[in-house]
Amino acid sequence: MRATNLTTSNSSKEPTVYIIQELPGTRAGKPKFNIMGAQKYGKLITLLPEFSQIILSPGPLIFKLRKLLKDYNEKDYLLLTGDPAIIGVACSIVADITGGKYNLLKWDRQEHTYYPIEINLYEKGNIDDS
Repeated sequence: MRATNLTTSNSSKEPTVYIIQELPGTRAGKPKFNIMGAQKYGKLITLLPEFSQIILSPGPLIFKLRKLLKDYNEKDYLLLTGDPAIIGVACSIVADITGGKYNLLKWDRQEHTYYPIEINLYEKGNIDDS
């Protein structure tokens, strides 16, 4: 799936799972992982090609991700795949859009399933020092 298929709007009833980057091996037709289990959380949309990287100037990639994630809402999910620097940028952009609240899908190797994780960067509460 390509980001050019991105037609989701905030009024859409079905959540979207934004796959940050194509999986390794996608271009060769042999993806390293099967992520189809993430479909139960929403429509799968891939944002960036497999070999995308932030090298010297992150500006163009940040601009592209902002454009692709502009319709992200609190019902959607991020599937954290690819370059760790790009993952960090995508999470930052989504946090900016939603006021610090967003969802991730975490793969559990033992159970072989995805678990949703709700992130709230500004959640109030006690911080345990231990």
